Amino acid sequence: MIRSIFTVGGWTLLSRLTGFARDIVMAAVLGAGPMADAFYIAFRLPNHFRSIFAEGAFNTAFIPAYARVKTLEGDRRAGRFADGILTAVVVVQLAILAIALLATNWVVRVLAPGLADDPERFALTVDFTRITFPYLGLIAVVTLVGGVLNANERFWAAAAASILLNLAMVGTLSFAGWFPTAGHAAAWGVLISGFLQVGLLVFDSERHGLGLRFGRPRLDPDTRRFLIALGPAIIGSAGVQLAIFADTIIASFLPQGAVAALFYADRINQLPIGVVGIAAGIVLLPEMSRRIAAEDLDGARYAQSRAIELTLLLVLPFLAAALTIPEIIMRGLFLRGAFTGEAAAAAGATLAAYGIGLAPFVVTRAFMSPFYARGDTRTPVLATLGAAVVNIALKIALMDQFAQVGLAFATSVGGWITVIVLAVLAKRRGYECGDAQLLRSLPRLALIAAAVAAALFATAMFAGPALAGLVHGRDEALLALCIAAGGAVYAVLVLALLGPRYLRALLRGRPHSATF
Repeated sequence: MIRSIFTVGGWTLLSRLTGFARDIVMAAVLGAGPMADAFYIAFRLPNHFRSIFAEGAFNTAFIPAYARVKTLEGDRRAGRFADGILTAVVVVQLAILAIALLATNWVVRVLAPGLADDPERFALTVDFTRITFPYLGLIAVVTLVGGVLNANERFWAAAAASILLNLAMVGTLSFAGWFPTAGHAAAWGVLISGFLQVGLLVFDSERHGLGLRFGRPRLDPDTRRFLIALGPAIIGSAGVQLAIFADTIIASFLPQGAVAALFYADRINQLPIGVVGIAAGIVLLPEMSRRIAAEDLDGARYAQSRAIELTLLLVLPFLAAALTIPEIIMRGLFLRGAFTGEAAAAAGATLAAYGIGLAPFVVTRAFMSPFYARGDTRTPVLATLGAAVVNIALKIALMDQFAQVGLAFATSVGGWITVIVLAVLAKRRGYECGDAQLLRSLPRLALIAAAVAAALFATAMFAGPALAGLVHGRDEALLALCIAAGGAVYAVLVLALLGPRYLRALLRGRPHSATF
């Protein structure tokens, strides 16, 4: 399992790195003005629906159902089950697309009402949304095929698919002069990438004998069990996306640049979440589903505990950096072209607010897996909806005084509430929720995080004035020095406090006997 996590994490890391290259190009070409706000809203709309109906809800219901059919009834029956689901997914997505294209003005007006008083941004958002929305249907197919591959322990293609999104957008932005605006270029890059991602996943599934075909959907017991799990999963994903919808809606009322600040801060925040947290969740869900279907409950608990332990260990440097040097990160990565120092300061403050919730963000999927692996999608719904209510109320309370920083902080609070509620409910039901080894590791992990944060802060304080004389590359040099200092402290303390024996055991997924 640990090897698979690193496989997914490695491809996700490459995706994030190409994503940074994409964001650097976007920051230079689009900046943080009206066109950037319009594109980011248009890009968010299909992604909201994708997270609700595709990656968010669908995977959590489909992968355990597919794994159960495969374990109990064999590969051939599992293939027929997936074929029927494919047909249903395509029909539903075509219907959603038709409605969205016919009612784009209404959709934008409802989801970003603040744009009604800004005709320029509203018109651009409508245009961009009509181009990007078909991406939703293409990604729904990618999600289904990727779920089949993941359930068969083949992870690389689904993890690598988003690289094509970044490359396609960089490609179209590089020829922005060929389009009406740079925003149109970015929007067409999104759509083109959807076709490329479908092609990659279909190719890999066919190569491994897992290719899907359109089949007649059947309302058999397996499909009914899947649909029963899918309903609450959609509601739960909608609860999470409702809070993100609130960001889009509220930010549309804030001054220009707020949406862009949220976007760039979230992009940095999503690096550890994607590379570490989501990668672990992607591998952990089918692993726990198989073990629970085989009634190996101790193995399921052990898999969950090691996934949480590994994700927390790997996320410590990101957490420390987000809380101590957020503006340095933004200036070093994006301060060029149309992206100004003021925009970097706004995005940096927003990143710090997101960083408060980084720890729960990366372990949320691991805490949800015991429920999803049993087909229980209702309980995570209760946790996510409760957190969403608090999240949205806090956003409204903070928006006037703290603008987009208040929105990011409310999101972090929602993340903590979700994990705490899930842990309490899992313990009450006797589900897997960590073990003694994990509890013994936590104090030293916290000490490592504090030491790395101190090293980053000290480097920024002393190296910043020393580099003030540089005419070019000052921000990049300061960021590089901070990364080197923080990385050195992290490596030394991990070896000193945890030890190579502990690390080898953790990376191999075996019990370790480090004394704490």
